[in-house]
Amino acid sequence: MKTILTLLICFITLPSFAAEHVLDMLNKRADGKRQVYSQDVLEIDVGDTVVWMPKSRGHNVEIKGAPVKVKFKSKLSKKTRFKFEKPGIYYYVCTPHQALGMIGLVVVGKDISNIEKIRKVKVYGRSKGKMKKWLAKLEKKYAK
Repeated sequence: MKTILTLLICFITLPSFAAEHVLDMLNKRADGKRQVYSQDVLEIDVGDTVVWMPKSRGHNVEIKGAPVKVKFKSKLSKKTRFKFEKPGIYYYVCTPHQALGMIGLVVVGKDISNIEKIRKVKVYGRSKGKMKKWLAKLEKKYAK
């Protein structure tokens, strides 16, 4: 009976271990960079949720690349959230400002196994250089 009760308690409290991370959508970040999210690359655990907060108007979030097929696009200037349940790299953009470099990556579960898939996603304008640099850093960090 104690074993069943212990397992039940563990099962019930399991979701409480998932974290919530907040990323702001900004016209200008403290470091002077414009049309950005508050973090360029966010590393989280499987099951964590990211909340994007519209600190400046006219921004949104659209996932363009992921380890699995994902259809996710928020409305402009609206708070939005996404729970990351599959490990891998997720590439997201602000739809109206992606060519200006307003992009970001979420790395889930320290898994970069889909890095080549992310490299093949169409990237526009200033975002190209950012993406290349970030993926190179991730490859170096997680090199086996």
